[in-house]
Amino acid sequence: MANTAQARKRARQAEKSRIRNTGQRSNLRTFIKKVIAAVNSGDKEKAQAAYQTAVPIIDSAVTKGLIHKNNAARNKSRLNNRVRAMA
Repeated sequence: MANTAQARKRARQAEKSRIRNTGQRSNLRTFIKKVIAAVNSGDKEKAQAAYQTAVPIIDSAVTKGLIHKNNAARNKSRLNNRVRAMA
């Protein structure tokens, strides 16, 4: 348990950010899964639309410090490859 006032405050801040990050990470994963589901359904237009929606969300996760920029680049690349392979 935190003993100093500073440590107690940091514990409160860490708890707030943990809750916020959990929600944002869940939202990120949801949009990635929507792209995968659209690819698996075989509808190319729907998959492209889902990908276009997911890219800004992935980029904003990087800006917020939720994921590393290389992780975002890898996710976008793999999703894009799946969408493009639907020819």
